Amino acid sequence: MEKYFDILSTCSLFEKVGRDNYDKMLRCFGARIVNIKKGASVFHEGEAATKVGIVLTGTVQTVQDDYFGNRSILSMAGPGQLFAEGFACAGVETMPVSVVATADSQVMLIDCSHIMTMCHNACAFHNQMIRNLLHSVAQSNLQLNQKIEILSKRTTREKVMAYLMSEAKIHGSDSFSIPYDRQELADYLGVERSAMSAVIGKLRDDGYIQVNRRQFHLMR
Repeated sequence: MEKYFDILSTCSLFEKVGRDNYDKMLRCFGARIVNIKKGASVFHEGEAATKVGIVLTGTVQTVQDDYFGNRSILSMAGPGQLFAEGFACAGVETMPVSVVATADSQVMLIDCSHIMTMCHNACAFHNQMIRNLLHSVAQSNLQLNQKIEILSKRTTREKVMAYLMSEAKIHGSDSFSIPYDRQELADYLGVERSAMSAVIGKLRDDGYIQVNRRQFHLMR
């Protein structure tokens, strides 16, 4: 486990928890590491929603497929980031979404009940971990609200611009790289890829943006 401590130290779940507690804490929580191939699922829709995940290497996406197989991307997580914590903490019986690896990945899985319930060892770090988990769930809710605001826009053009401006704000720069390819961005925005690509091309031609694959620059 020790080789993952550098990554864990960047995870919000471990904020203000000393590294000398990591080994004891992970054993107490029964943490386990799973290797996931690109395209395979970490969690399947319909399975028990009990575990919190941490990406150690690679990337995963939280996705939802409708009856006809249309996919919507809810969020993405990279090294050091949590996923599925909201569903585990909500106490829902089954996952309403799937979590899929978009690259060969290693993830750490921890049963949420082990974090939320104080153990008999009365670990000094446990209260801090509970606070960190609740803070992470709150942050996830804020991100979901931001996505709802983007999706509430009426046109594909407005959705694209709202997303790009939100990314610029997050990066604190007019120039930034987004985590999605074109199909993934369309799935995230809930629009047709061809229509979205046409909008991006028009925004570029009209001088609103410069774009090179995943790299964007907003023109003032």
